[in-house]
Order: sequence, then structure tokens, then C-alpha cells
Amino acid sequence: MTHPMDTPQDEAGALQAFREEVRAFIQANLPLELRERVERGWGFLSKEDYVFWQKRLQARGWGAPGWPLEHGGTGWTAAQRQVYEDESALACCPRTQPQNVKMIGPILCAYGSEHQRRRFLPGILSGDEWWCQGYSEPGAGSDLASLRTRAVLASDDAGEHYRVSGQKMWTSLAHWADWMFCLVRTDTGGRPQEGITFLLIDMKSPGVTVRPVITLDGAHHTNEVFLDGVRVPVKMRIGEEGRGWTYSKALLAHERAGIAELGRSRERLGRLKRLAIDPAVNGGHLAGDAVFKAKVTALEIEIMAAEASTLRLM
Repeated sequence: MTHPMDTPQDEAGALQAFREEVRAFIQANLPLELRERVERGWGFLSKEDYVFWQKRLQARGWGAPGWPLEHGGTGWTAAQRQVYEDESALACCPRTQPQNVKMIGPILCAYGSEHQRRRFLPGILSGDEWWCQGYSEPGAGSDLASLRTRAVLASDDAGEHYRVSGQKMWTSLAHWADWMFCLVRTDTGGRPQEGITFLLIDMKSPGVTVRPVITLDGAHHTNEVFLDGVRVPVKMRIGEEGRGWTYSKALLAHERAGIAELGRSRERLGRLKRLAIDPAVNGGHLAGDAVFKAKVTALEIEIMAAEASTLRLM
């Protein structure tokens, strides 16, 4: 029997109340000047802007909506998470940095040791420690299993460790990062997916060099990272040696869902439609152009399909 309070109307009402709660929080906490810079584009934001917003979210208990409750998550339903993402995007809030909360955070919750969780989760929630993703290499992009960065197990008076050498490419925000979660090869035998290990690397370690890659927009978003005999303690390995491919696939699942950012896609689509009728843009005639209308419609359909897939995944 259906409980009287479990009707679709009750659920819709609760979700609308939650939407209003999110809107009120944003209105009270997001400075207008910061909102305007977010609307202009990511190139106008600093690391301090992102940290500011993460701290505001964490103070409310909203720092990591997708994490388990016991590790600082919110316990929200999939629908609530989508409402939160939508309202944050429509209000032009600073983007939650995916490498921190949406990628390495869930992996630490699921596969990290107790020491690793105690060490890293608080800094991710507070925004005080930043991460970058050491996956792609010059010869290993879409074919990630062909990565060649090598980690050799060694031992000295300070204990067991790996010596890591290689190069990572297209490493987003590595110049801001304190740590890198990195895929390395510890075994060259067997299938390419075997012998890959998942390490946590301190970016301040001797042997780490970060060089900027300036993209077409003239901005510094991404980098190449060189690792020259970098010492990584074994306690900074996620899970078992040689099972990095398993952990990386789990992380990529979070990445695909976490960076879909459907709310931001809708916000940009709405902005595109407003520009189409703006007299300052081609006299406001774009909205009546058949080719333009077809392209906008195709984009809207893609967003709707992505929303369906994201909700299924959640």
C-alpha cells in the first residue's frame, strides 16, 4: 500500500521546497561580483574564488553531495543532486572542481585506506588541498592502457617506496594542485591493463616539474608534468599493486557523471537563445534563421538525452 505522504504530488512539493532552499542559500552566500565573473567565463576566476565557494558549501554541509554520509556527504537523492547542480549553474556559482570532490574523493571513500581517508578527505571538503589527474600521456590519451610512466618498487631506511619516472600530458590545473592521483606501470608483462598501479603523488616532491600548456583561448588551464625519479611511499598507493585499472575505471564513471554539468549546459543554451534575439548580435535575426534554429534544437535534444543518462547512472 502506498503511504499517504508518498504520492507524486508530495514528492514534487518536497523537491520544490528543496529547490527554494538551494536558491536562498546561493542568494545569501554568492557575491554579485563573483557571479558576474563566472558568467563571463572560467578565465576570469582565480583559485581563491573556487576555494571561497567550496568553504561556503562545506560550512552548510554541502561540500560533497555525492559522497557517502559517513565521509561527509549529504545523503541527497539523485533528484536533489540534479536540482542542486541545476540551480548552482543557473545562478552562475563557481564550478566545484571535479578532480577534488567528484573524482579522487569517491575513490578514497571506496578504496582508500583509513590513513588515506583521514589524511585527505578533510582537505578536499574544505578546499584547502587541490588535486590533479595524472592519466594522459603524450602516447596514451584515448588508449590509456598504453601508458608508459614507470614506477619501480624500492626500499631504504625510510621504508618501502616507488620511484616514478615519466610524463603526463594535458594535466588540468596541475599548477594549482597539491597532489596528483596518478596511473603508473609497475609491471610490463601480461595484458596492457594489468600491471597498472594507482598512486597519490605529492606535487612538492623533488623530481616533479610542471610546465604550462597555453590553449587556443590564450589561457593557462592545462599542463605537462614531468616525473623524474619521484619518491612515493607505498602507503600512498590506492589498494593493491597492479589493480590501478580497476580503480581508474571506477573514477572515470564518477568523472563522466560528475562533469556532465547539465545545469551549466542549460544555462549556456539559454544564454545562446537570448543572444539570438539581441539586436546587437546580427540585428537580432539569428532566432529566425532556419539553420541556426536546427542547430539549437539539436543541442537541446542532446542535453535532454544526457540528462536521462545521468539520472539513470545516479
